[in-house]
Amino acid sequence: MAKEQKHGGVLGYLPDESPTPGKLILFAFQQVLVMFPATVTVALLTGFHVSTTIFASGLATLCFLLITKGKIPLYYGSSFSYITAIVGITGASFGQTVSDALIGQAQFGIICSGLVSIAAGLIVNRFGMDTIERVLPPTITGSIALVIGISLAGTAMAQAVGFDSATGTLSPMTNRMWIAALVTLVATLLFSVYLKGVFSQLPILFGILVGYVVSIPLGLVDFSAVFTGKIISAPHFTLPVPNLGAVLAIMPIAIATIPESTAHLFQLDIYVNDLAKRKKKPEYKIADKLGLNLIGDGVGDIVASLFGGPAGTNYGENISTMAITKNFSVRMLGAAAVMSMVLSFITPLSNLINTVPGAVINGACIFLFGVIAAQGIAIMINKEVDMFDARNLAVIAVILVVGLGGHYGFPGGMIPFFGARIPAIATASIVGILLNAALSIGKRNPS
Repeated sequence: MAKEQKHGGVLGYLPDESPTPGKLILFAFQQVLVMFPATVTVALLTGFHVSTTIFASGLATLCFLLITKGKIPLYYGSSFSYITAIVGITGASFGQTVSDALIGQAQFGIICSGLVSIAAGLIVNRFGMDTIERVLPPTITGSIALVIGISLAGTAMAQAVGFDSATGTLSPMTNRMWIAALVTLVATLLFSVYLKGVFSQLPILFGILVGYVVSIPLGLVDFSAVFTGKIISAPHFTLPVPNLGAVLAIMPIAIATIPESTAHLFQLDIYVNDLAKRKKKPEYKIADKLGLNLIGDGVGDIVASLFGGPAGTNYGENISTMAITKNFSVRMLGAAAVMSMVLSFITPLSNLINTVPGAVINGACIFLFGVIAAQGIAIMINKEVDMFDARNLAVIAVILVVGLGGHYGFPGGMIPFFGARIPAIATASIVGILLNAALSIGKRNPS
């Protein structure tokens, strides 16, 4: 791998470039901090073991990078798309770990969903990108990225100030949380705009550190749990348990997540090649590797679930961090994956990261989630989507309203539909695909 990050005065790391060891650790730790809260939250919501989920995230990322031969710089974390389906099997309550038998049943369904992703990847490889772009044009992938970013906006704002949407109540520490969140957000924005040199690639880490320091005198940091439990403790691994109900509930979700995964890949392609152009390097044909990406996603699901982790996806938070810092080094992501696996065994380190207040993490996420949405707009601009075309407007409009309206209009983002409850973002993806196909009949060169 290339070692130099500078080319003609341009800072940044392309996928085949690598920072020096010291910088590598800092950059990797920044990626771990970004993925940690959401990945842990999925475990808490689904009844899975937290340490196992963190371990599975790192291992699945390594497998993804190996399967894709280091060509696609993505980090694999636990997916929110599967939460409702998994909870339907585990019956979990927040923060309560369920039995090994229930986790095992969900694992079996997740493994089958991984097979769906692999099959989709093989189909894309067989029929080529032209076919997949007819099914998933930028009107869909860009709109889905936009929906994902804006749908996460409510989470960032609410959790930043301790608002419980289920009960409509605010934390008694809300004012202090506002201070921590705003300090983190402002610090992160200032660092991302004004830092120069290598420090310009660590704005998220520095912003979180500033927010963390401010949170200590505000009484938002609880160090009491750091040294609870054993210093070294292996994650609790479980085995899959065959269950038809789990397959029927979880397996179809993989189909609905394909547009999300595609949107992430297209986002990555835009930002990596912008850096490559600035460095006067050859184009990285990342968007052409959608089939390989889906196969890697499927393998990631299978590997994570074999050890007792929930289903996952390539993380938008990590992509945003890479886009902001212009650091797309595959070796850096591999280091972050190894770091996550090590953290899952060292209880005090894992507990210490867990002391970072939600106000701080979500203060940074106000920026990160906004970047995810902005990347959706970038996809449509980059692909020169005609916003005056009636078909394009119809597809974009329906995806936005079904995705965002469904997410914010119904509890848990689950749309009531003829006695069933269907996830808003997944539904928006499927509706967008079907609507685009229907409106493309009789038209040439759909886009």
